[in-house]
Amino acid sequence: MNWINNYVRPRINSIFSRRETPENLWSKCGECGTMLFHRELTDNLNVCTNCEHHMALTPRARFGALFDNGVFTEIAVPEPSIDPLKFRDQKKYPDRMKAARAQTAEAEAMLVAEGQMGRTPIVAAAQDFSFMGGSMGMFVGNAIIAAAERAVQIKRPLILFSAAGGARMQEGILSLMQMPRTTVAIQMLKEANLPYIVVLTHPTTGGVTASYAMLGDVHIAEPNALICFAGPRVIEQTIREKLPDGFQRAEYLLDHGMLDRVTHRAKLREELIRITRMLMGLSPAIAGDLPAPDAVPATETDGTVDEIAADQPDGAEGMPDSPDDGARR
Repeated sequence: MNWINNYVRPRINSIFSRRETPENLWSKCGECGTMLFHRELTDNLNVCTNCEHHMALTPRARFGALFDNGVFTEIAVPEPSIDPLKFRDQKKYPDRMKAARAQTAEAEAMLVAEGQMGRTPIVAAAQDFSFMGGSMGMFVGNAIIAAAERAVQIKRPLILFSAAGGARMQEGILSLMQMPRTTVAIQMLKEANLPYIVVLTHPTTGGVTASYAMLGDVHIAEPNALICFAGPRVIEQTIREKLPDGFQRAEYLLDHGMLDRVTHRAKLREELIRITRMLMGLSPAIAGDLPAPDAVPATETDGTVDEIAADQPDGAEGMPDSPDDGARR
């Protein structure tokens, strides 16, 4: 037995050998190629710290940054029929679903939740592009209907984050039927005079753009998001002409009147709070996580406290006497 080769050398190699770095500690920006440390990227909401490229964000991570203290309650969505067309391409449809669920740890391509955003109660829905390209199938249709019904039931605005490659091929005509179904669901919100705000993220394409993604009262997009029905390459091949730079990107659509805002992800929550409270007829949000100011004492006004409260819209918070009494967003 050669104890040097069998014991000493392996022991020395184990002490001084270079340990491999886990693959999940670093992410590469798809726009500029910068290697980003995972904690730094997470703290920056998956936005590249070098070029400001907005990477994909899962619905749970988005809701964690959107709702107060990251607290929200999921809304149950009715489960549709599994593989109604018995579809098979290179794989069976159920096998693709199992793989997508194992990869994302989510049941489907949309998550629906309710909670408070800047102390403003809302209902929110978000698509997960990593789940089969965020494709719109029967579950996504059921999710939007469930979100709209819950918003009408508790009289809250609905905020939807879209990210999809279009309708789900494996469900055929049943997938396309979600376009009118979701349109009817959005109409329920309008009849109830409740705001419907859409945040279009990269990419939002196909039947999603042709239905619920462009039916909002306010349309906000993240920077450089691709928003279209047919992609630029398809259009170029069809008309055989060179398209303008930035065609179908968020900034291009803003310049041509298709969007109301293009907002950086870091500023999106404050923007949504401000717009939501404005549409709901509420007073501006109080800056900081502080309780609302007390009502103005009756001795300092010509009327009573009850008269002052009656003049404010329903759900409005008390207003400070002067700008110094409370900072506002």
